[in-house]
Amino acid sequence: MSFKPLFSKSLAAAPDRLHFAAHSHHLWPDASFEGQAQCWEDAARLADAKWDRVMGDVWPKAQAHVAAELGSGDPSAIVFASNTHDFLLRLAASCPRRSDGPLRVLMSDGEFHSARRQMARWVESGDIELTKVVAEPFDDFSDRFLDSARDGAFDLIFVSQILFNSGRRFDRVAELAELADPAGPWVVIDSYHAFMAIGTPIDRAIAARAFVLGGGYKYAMAGEGMAFMHCPPLFGPRPPLTGWFAEFDDLTLPPGMVGYSTDAMRFMGATFDPSALYRFNSIQRMLKENGLSTARISAKVTALQSRLLDAVGASALSGAELLNPLDGQPHARFLAFRSPNAQRWSGELMAKGCVTDVRGDVLRIGFGLYHDEEDVDALEVLAARLA
Repeated sequence: MSFKPLFSKSLAAAPDRLHFAAHSHHLWPDASFEGQAQCWEDAARLADAKWDRVMGDVWPKAQAHVAAELGSGDPSAIVFASNTHDFLLRLAASCPRRSDGPLRVLMSDGEFHSARRQMARWVESGDIELTKVVAEPFDDFSDRFLDSARDGAFDLIFVSQILFNSGRRFDRVAELAELADPAGPWVVIDSYHAFMAIGTPIDRAIAARAFVLGGGYKYAMAGEGMAFMHCPPLFGPRPPLTGWFAEFDDLTLPPGMVGYSTDAMRFMGATFDPSALYRFNSIQRMLKENGLSTARISAKVTALQSRLLDAVGASALSGAELLNPLDGQPHARFLAFRSPNAQRWSGELMAKGCVTDVRGDVLRIGFGLYHDEEDVDALEVLAARLA
C-alpha cells in the first residue's frame, strides 16, 4: 500500500526528486501544513492568550504522544526545546560533580556533531575530562561501552541508542540506566535515531533513571524546533540554567529563593516557537487515522531495505561495506555503506535527482513512509550506473 497521498505537497513540490534521505531531513506530510496553519490561526485569533492554548492543550498533547512513543509512561517527565544542544548545556550545568575538578564524561566516538563538537570545546576549555569508547568493532561496542561505564568514576555518561553515522545500535540501555544515580553518574541516552524508528525505545525502568533525548526532525516527520528530553524524577531538582517558563511558586521556599516544579518543567527555558508542536500533534493524528504505528512503518521500511539489498550485487555498492546489515532486530531507518567512493557516489546520485547523504566515507540511504517499491527500483537503476 502506498502512503504517498499523505505527502502530496512535499512530493508535488519537487516531482522529479527521488528523496532517500529520510534519516536526515524527512519529507513533511500534508498534516504538518495543517498543524502549521493552525498555529498561525491560533496566534491571530488569540494573540497574547495563545499561550493558554499552547501550554494548556498543545504542549500536554505533545508530551503524551512522546511518552507513548518512547514507552516511558510519564508525559509530565517530557520537556521541549528548540534543539537537543539546548538540553546538553542544561544537563552539563546541572550534573553533580563527585570530585573536585572538571566534569568527568564518558561518550562514544560515534556521537552526533552537536555533542561531539561541544564536548571537544569543553575539553579545550578544561571544563570536562572526556573518555571516549571507540564504536568499532561494532559487534562488541555495547559490551565495551557498558564495561567502561561500570569501571570508571564518571559524572555524566552519554551514548546514542542508534549511532548516526553507522546505524549500529547500543543495546545495553537497561543495564546502563541501572548505573544512574541522582548524585552521579547521570546517564543520558540520545534516542534521536531511535524515536519513531524502533518501537518504544525505552521502558519505565529505564525512564526512572535515565535522561532520554530525541526530536521531531527525523522519523516524527515534524521538522525542526521540537527537541524533547525525558527527565527522570529526583535528578537535577534545581537546574542552574533556567528560563522564565520554568517559573514555579513554591510557598515552602524562603523568600527570594528561586522555585522549581518537580516535573520536567524544571528544565524549561524561555519563550519558544510552538509551531513544531502543532505540526507534531497533527501528524500524530494523521498516523492514528491511518492505522500507522511505528511498528507498521518499520516493517514497511525493512521490506524496502531488503529489496534494495537484494539488488546491490548488480551495482558498485556491492563493493562497499554495509555497516548495519539487516539481522531481524530493530534497525535504523537507513543503510550505511562505507567506501572510499562514498562522496563521489552521493554526488553522482544527486546529479541525477536522487538525494542521499554522506558522512566521511559512509553513504547513508534513508527510507520513509513516502517510499514504495517503485522508488527503490528507480534507486537500483541509478545505483547500477555508479562507477
